[in-house]
Amino acid sequence: MKIIRICVWRFDLPLTKPYWLSGGRLKFEALDSTFVRIDTDAGLSGWGEGCPWGNTYLPAHGPGIRAGIATLAPALLGRDPCALEAVNRAMDTALPGHPYVKSAIDMACWDIFGKASNMPLWRLFGGETADPVAVNSSISTGSNEEMIALIRDAYAEGYRTHSAKVGGSDPARDIARIEAIEAALEHDETVTYDVNRAWTPAVAIQVLNNVGLRGWVEQPCQTLAQCAHVARRVRQPIMLDECLHSFEDHLEAWKLGACEGVKVKPNRVGGLTKARQIRDFGVSVGWQMHIEDLGGSALADTAAIHLASSTPAENRLASWLCHHHLAIDPVAGQGARNSDGFAVPPSAPGLGVAADVERLGDPVAIYS
Repeated sequence: MKIIRICVWRFDLPLTKPYWLSGGRLKFEALDSTFVRIDTDAGLSGWGEGCPWGNTYLPAHGPGIRAGIATLAPALLGRDPCALEAVNRAMDTALPGHPYVKSAIDMACWDIFGKASNMPLWRLFGGETADPVAVNSSISTGSNEEMIALIRDAYAEGYRTHSAKVGGSDPARDIARIEAIEAALEHDETVTYDVNRAWTPAVAIQVLNNVGLRGWVEQPCQTLAQCAHVARRVRQPIMLDECLHSFEDHLEAWKLGACEGVKVKPNRVGGLTKARQIRDFGVSVGWQMHIEDLGGSALADTAAIHLASSTPAENRLASWLCHHHLAIDPVAGQGARNSDGFAVPPSAPGLGVAADVERLGDPVAIYS
């Protein structure tokens, strides 16, 4: 089987309401998503999606994906899409770095591999059954009252795990915010306080040593070294996210004892192939993991849910579904969706989701 064509679409995904993180310093209103379809000479096609969360959250942006695919395409045409490791080596040779560029290609190849094997991705990733995956809400920065109202709305939709955005240079404000949220929780709820790198180490230590909470603290500071410094001086479990871009970063985090868990996001680390390697490492060292993607429609969400579902329950935390925040749905009725706080991956061969070409419109590029 050989790749004969790569089609690329650009698609805007507006959010239902503006979203703030990092203590309100970063605002997002729409996402720039790239959909990819890989066609083969065997008549099988695979779909992938790459969608950075804006262009200020990480060193990634939507136009960069499409420019990178133009660079990668000549190295991919004629290759066997089922040879996943070889495909990834070819991409890393043709374009060192830029992992976010490669995720949609890798996802589409996994979709083809699953169809050729007549197995869903969760099975190929090691799962025995399509285990339901708990889903978590994502609560934008706002006033204490606004954030608590959003948590109560999410609870009514089945969410029992929440990610609340905090952070900034005012320790007293964050202490008050965390205390207010904790006091408003039901007995079966937990909150991860996601700082998105917005604290200095001193502020992180001051805030966390003055609050009691039942959940996690995520990415308190900018760098891995800073987060490791904080982790040694507070009692709350630390979750790392934005400072981990490669397997080597995850290995270093483990060596430093910088965290008890990580977020594994295929688009950030280069695709499902590399996300699975990191997931397996996390299992081996006893981490707990949120497995979810950076952004995108239910297509990208479903790929991550396949990987999450196949992860041992003791290592698996809840997954965020970006499509919950979108005003439009380019894969309506398909994929893993929230059903009373859980999402189940499809059991059809491959990804189990295909974009509607008529909805996407004309491709912005075709490589053949």
